[in-house]
Amino acid sequence: MAIEESLKVCELFYSIQGESSFAGYPTAFIRLSGCNLKCSYCDTKYALQETGKLYRVNSLLDFVEKYPGALVEITGGEPLLQAGVYQLMRHLLAAGKTVLLETNGTINLKKVPAEVIKIMDIKTPDSGMSERMEPANFALLSPRDEIKFVLSSRRDYDWAVKIAKNNFSASVNTGLKPKIIFSPVVNKLSVRLLAEWILADQLPVRLQVQLHTVIWPDKERGV
Repeated sequence: MAIEESLKVCELFYSIQGESSFAGYPTAFIRLSGCNLKCSYCDTKYALQETGKLYRVNSLLDFVEKYPGALVEITGGEPLLQAGVYQLMRHLLAAGKTVLLETNGTINLKKVPAEVIKIMDIKTPDSGMSERMEPANFALLSPRDEIKFVLSSRRDYDWAVKIAKNNFSASVNTGLKPKIIFSPVVNKLSVRLLAEWILADQLPVRLQVQLHTVIWPDKERGV
């Protein structure tokens, strides 16, 4: 196989999906190594710091087949940094899997298969990475995709509201735009306070708490 058909993998695990509108579903996770950002609130620094183990795409397909009823999420780090990820996505789709891709929004999404559900994290000012976003990606998202804003402060919130209204304005009922998720940074922004802001502004967004951190507060990896 060519080198692009292998991927550097940080960890493989089977767990409960903790984020997105799929939260709560059993999921087989493929966390790839490497990232092009250093967000202030990053909770997976090890995906950047560790080299990872090299896996052939076939080996990753074998891992996923151990959990035939599960969703599959490809995450990182930033998974689109590795060329082999596109072949992996195509093979997973061909195998009939529901594939979620979590991406930081800095790399153009045009090569991602349309059937893959893209969960794009739009970096806010407090992340320190907001200027690294790729605006062209906004037009490449469909109603089945999702947008996530991870918020540390009122400044982040106001910024996210502006971006969402200018680029993804749609009601919950029409579903004409990607789903929008607002998620608070743990120990930075109160869930209750964020909920109150959303209700006060009557925003058609989903409030998201990381479910896996509630179930396994003592574990940082493999969940």
